[in-house]
Amino acid sequence: MISFVVAVAQNNVIGKNNRLPWRLPADVRFFKETTLSGSKTMIMGRKTFESLPRVLPGRKHFILTTNKAYKPPAHEDVFVFHTVEEILARLDPKQEYFVIGGAEIFKLFFPYADRLYLTRIHENFDGDTYFPEYDESEWQLVSCREGVIDEKNKYAHTYYVYDRKK
Repeated sequence: MISFVVAVAQNNVIGKNNRLPWRLPADVRFFKETTLSGSKTMIMGRKTFESLPRVLPGRKHFILTTNKAYKPPAHEDVFVFHTVEEILARLDPKQEYFVIGGAEIFKLFFPYADRLYLTRIHENFDGDTYFPEYDESEWQLVSCREGVIDEKNKYAHTYYVYDRKK
């Protein structure tokens, strides 16, 4: 199963200058808990990988890049692929895999996505990267819960889980 894990602003912004344009520790915690389940494998583009503070512990990192010469830091949990098909061939259909961005990677994997873990941040942000448009009628809401607003999490946000309708 291929799942997306993404935080999206009200205006569909997901990034600016290869960073998140907001600080929301509760969503970082949600991201960690989610991506440490299933196959513990994240699928991402090169820029998303390079935006991470480090190789995230306990998870495999599948990097998709068109740059055949790309060499990430050597690490046992980092793998480079050059086509979507190469990645799909490595996936066990009984496991859940997590696409974490960026925008182009989401677009490429949308036809294969089965689940969306979507954190909606109820604010507009200035950004240069947007979550792709998609047909919401193809998705069934499975769960929804409001995020807590406090001194560390200043933005109203909601955690949604959608499954693709069969």
